[in-house]
Amino acid sequence: MAVVCELGSDDNQREVHGLLRQYGFAQVYANLYESVSIKETLLPRLKRDLDRRTDSYDRVRIYQYPLEGTLVITTLQNKKWRKTILHT
Repeated sequence: MAVVCELGSDDNQREVHGLLRQYGFAQVYANLYESVSIKETLLPRLKRDLDRRTDSYDRVRIYQYPLEGTLVITTLQNKKWRKTILHT
């Protein structure tokens, strides 16, 4: 699973990056975190925690791959979560 962050303020960036490290994500590049050990059952809690630490102008994308032969992209934008499923 990978998480890409586009955050508008330094405070939100510190909060979100710290949160991702707590969940076991490792920073690969600036604003890009990956984890191969996070469980699918933690995703709703992660999304809720990310929602609490972001503003309406922040954007967060979660890439889940491979998930039953699909790529799932979940995006937080304007404080709303949207899911895109790409079948292979």
